Amino acid sequence: MRVLLCPDKFAGTLSAPEVADAVAAGWHEVAPGDDLLARPLSDGGPGFLDVLADALGGRRIPVRTVDPLGRPTAGEILLTDDGATAWLESAQACGLHLLDPAERDPKATTSYGLGVLVVAAVEAGARTVVIGLGGSATNDGGAGMLTALGVTPLDEAGRALPYGGAALAATVALDGAPRLREARLVAATDVDNPLLGLHGASSVFGPQKGADRADVLLLDAALERFAAVLERDLPGCPDRLGALPGGGAAGGLGAAVLALGGRCESGIGLVTGAIGLDAALDTVDLVITGEGSFDHQSLRGKVVAGVAGAARDRGLPCVVLAGRVSTGRREAGAAGVTDAYSLVEHFGGEERGGLAAALERPAEGLRALGARLARQWSR
Repeated sequence: MRVLLCPDKFAGTLSAPEVADAVAAGWHEVAPGDDLLARPLSDGGPGFLDVLADALGGRRIPVRTVDPLGRPTAGEILLTDDGATAWLESAQACGLHLLDPAERDPKATTSYGLGVLVVAAVEAGARTVVIGLGGSATNDGGAGMLTALGVTPLDEAGRALPYGGAALAATVALDGAPRLREARLVAATDVDNPLLGLHGASSVFGPQKGADRADVLLLDAALERFAAVLERDLPGCPDRLGALPGGGAAGGLGAAVLALGGRCESGIGLVTGAIGLDAALDTVDLVITGEGSFDHQSLRGKVVAGVAGAARDRGLPCVVLAGRVSTGRREAGAAGVTDAYSLVEHFGGEERGGLAAALERPAEGLRALGARLARQWSR
């Protein structure tokens, strides 16, 4: 039997390649003669660069940058062999995982470190810079990134604003021009939320980053002010920036890319194209995918939705493995999911400590589920 393993990461525990390895190990314990094809995936969030580097090769260039609080951290860019395209991962500089829970405050965090990575890509000669968006601790509309690129928000007195989303409420003008050397930016994201409003960056994602209700209202108003100044003062910025799909990705980094004349593209689409997922799907009998939490958001442009839909179109069964499963069977089935298995349930359910075990021993659980699937599916 030929099986395709194409999971996303299990956030906070295992990378996508580690998930695939664990499932493969369990499967081969039961059916060592089966052919397992690993194609780990990412929709643009943490792990984006690892997945692409495995598929594309190229050069990984280390870059010294800063985290969301301005502290030194290590980043990198992936440059294709011809030097024409650079791939970046915003989470390396803006990631929520870079902060302790007590440090998470989107009123103060900055995307400046991502701007440092973009500058490095431009200086390396890239003509196209693809930025994977996801997992961010920031809500500054990309103001920090723009500052690193040479565009500084100013207050009424002409002073540069402090970093962070809250300070943007005082934006009056911009100073400088983006130093992109005609490179084009692409935001890789499967979030279609706009920058502003009830479905915007602050309202939907702010609470995950430490914002309370008052913070959400403050941040949304600050981003509205910032967007208005970008539309007025930044050449090439599109109209109605605050309402454009994808603008709310990664705390408004999507909007900053759009303001610079860039575009948003499907992160999972870019990755599946790069790794040749369609060709792999045409050669297998079963598809196994997964992510940390299989919930209602999973079926809205995430990795699992893309994989399950592609499998359904080919008449292939698709099994989802997840840390936790809360999506209904009918809803999942309509999306192309044949079955779904939870690590929490494998370890006895939440009432018996299954959640803690799933977080502490995810590789062990996935290996066991891989063996279980082999017993069910291997011919």
